[in-house]
Amino acid sequence: MSYFSKFPMMVYDMKNNNNYKLLPNILRRVKQRNAIASGQFIFDNYDVKNGEKPEDIAYKWFGDAQLHWVILMTNNVTDRFHQWPMSQPQFQAFLEDKYDNPDGIHHYEITKSSGKTSSSGPNDYSHLVEVNSDTDNASSISNREYEERLQDKYRSIKLLNQRFLSDFLEEFDKLIKD
Repeated sequence: MSYFSKFPMMVYDMKNNNNYKLLPNILRRVKQRNAIASGQFIFDNYDVKNGEKPEDIAYKWFGDAQLHWVILMTNNVTDRFHQWPMSQPQFQAFLEDKYDNPDGIHHYEITKSSGKTSSSGPNDYSHLVEVNSDTDNASSISNREYEERLQDKYRSIKLLNQRFLSDFLEEFDKLIKD
């Protein structure tokens, strides 16, 4: 069953011509239950492979590509095209489209003396602070480096443990109907 098939229906006149249609109410949003958001459900860490789509992961993890929305929802991905890691060719095209000079300076930064404030492994940049270019010991970060860091962040996701999938789906069904 697809994500939108669970939504309540609404009557809508798309062209304002008194031709009403019954459509899923896609404006309905569901906030994850606190137990899910706080981690009371068990999640496994996963690094998205180059070019891997949410449907690919849903099929491998849950055995059903249509459950890709569970992966997106549990990782707070609301924009699949800008909050999901790009393939290398997509990333290169994105850089060339967004920046006149992908290797130009994006910003400058220094390392905080207090060190890292999170434990996100090698992709933990919590100890770095953006500063002005004239700050002592400031390092330049290129547009490419900046965007690569974002891709690294998007690549690291959490997957709902399969044992909790039916509970999650049941909770979603209940909330979407309220």
